[in-house]
Amino acid sequence: MPYIGDELHHTGWNSCSSCHGDASADRRYLVLPGLISGRIYAIDTKTDPKAPSLYKVVEPKEIAEKTGLAFPHTSHCLASGDMLVSCLGDKEGNAKGNGFLLLDSDFNVKSRWDKPGHGPLFGYDFWYQPRFKTMISTSWGAPKAFSKGFNLQHVADGLYGSHLHIYQWPEGEMKQIIDLGNTGLLPLEIRFLHDPSKDTGYVGSALSSNMIRFFKNSDDTWSHEVVISVKPLKVENWILPEMPGLITDFLISLDDRFFYFVNWLHGDIRQYNIEDPKNPVLTGQIWVGGLLQKGSPYKAVGEDGNTYQFDVPQIKGKSLRAGPQMIQLSLDGKRLYATNSLFSAWDRQFYPEIMEKGSHIIQIDVDTDKGGLTLNPDFFVDFGDEPDGPALAHEMRYPGGDCTSDIWI
Repeated sequence: MPYIGDELHHTGWNSCSSCHGDASADRRYLVLPGLISGRIYAIDTKTDPKAPSLYKVVEPKEIAEKTGLAFPHTSHCLASGDMLVSCLGDKEGNAKGNGFLLLDSDFNVKSRWDKPGHGPLFGYDFWYQPRFKTMISTSWGAPKAFSKGFNLQHVADGLYGSHLHIYQWPEGEMKQIIDLGNTGLLPLEIRFLHDPSKDTGYVGSALSSNMIRFFKNSDDTWSHEVVISVKPLKVENWILPEMPGLITDFLISLDDRFFYFVNWLHGDIRQYNIEDPKNPVLTGQIWVGGLLQKGSPYKAVGEDGNTYQFDVPQIKGKSLRAGPQMIQLSLDGKRLYATNSLFSAWDRQFYPEIMEKGSHIIQIDVDTDKGGLTLNPDFFVDFGDEPDGPALAHEMRYPGGDCTSDIWI
């Protein structure tokens, strides 16, 4: 990248399965919003897949002048060929004024997508489902708060969200706001089931550490229910007496049989069978880092008062740093990859080690028959070894498609 400090966070493609009606649509450009700088990069991955090149930069000044938006985050391609990007605030870092940016197929700024007066309370991720004429977006917090690190007082001060925003698709009118309350503090990633005929999906609540199912009612309103709760662990030597799991990412396998989520602080990745979406069943769990791994100054306290820590294996003689953060799954559901950087200000606060040693990618082999997760001992990408590193790795994409790129219509 030509600049330092963009904070490249989430990524998307210029086209996906939504564009199936356009024979000229080509999954060529990777869309890279810079969460802090406000720039949006278009990267050509097709001319030379082994040496992607910069195609275009959308500057924050143009975005702000035409839409008032800043802090771009999630991007999804649309059937029209346009791209939709969630923006988490205004240029001053206030949550008020956040909304959705429309780019055309050549990355020119078009407009805001949401109608005037229909901006969400807070912004983060979103997913749309055309068959049900619905888009749902989630809530992180005000950029002026989260960009400085996490302060629990900011939650009490109302600088973080706990809501889902239900929009009429594609008109951009807010139909409903769902208040998740204390069960849904910091609802981040959201996914519908891949089957476009299913009117249900999940959202991961980071701070509450709950997996929440949302679903459509017969009167066209939407409701929610908590289907998994990760209990906080009593701990010693940490900043709080209890440590939440902090569910920062999850995804659904392409066949809608399993979902996977991470606990960034506890350090485990879980696999659940969701063939009955209302009743997920735990089928796999593996510890690949976290604050409570052996050798850490922090210890969990059991019900009997004894302390314990988790065994975390090494790969190729190297210890696993931080906790599992972003995950990506192969189309066949058999290879799950995980990175360990959340956001640099939060990394520095919770896992300062990776600021010096960099992050990494690991591979987990998945049993798609009975369920189960096994760490692959032969795969380890160490971003501490990068020539311009150490680097912090976040979201991953497969060039040919993965389990979070495409929205089926």
